[in-house]
Amino acid sequence: MTHETTTSLAPAEVLRRAKEFFPERVPASAAFLEEEGSNFAVFRGQGGEELTVAVFESADGTRVRASTLLFDQSIGRFFSTLQPAGGGAQ
Repeated sequence: MTHETTTSLAPAEVLRRAKEFFPERVPASAAFLEEEGSNFAVFRGQGGEELTVAVFESADGTRVRASTLLFDQSIGRFFSTLQPAGGGAQ
């Protein structure tokens, strides 16, 4: 499933947070960094399941798109830690 949100954080900050969050914050279903680029990070978790996070600058802030077949709940938890676009409260 693909999930998307928009945040006021810079793209590099979103990826930095993702690299800290997925291996540590959800111990029962951790995913570890496997590959990264300037606008994406690919994580590998239990059973080899993949989780991909990509960031794109837009007029509204930073679009964050995450895709997985297994880590939907973890992605939702990660998105809830991001500052919403427009500077609203978390």
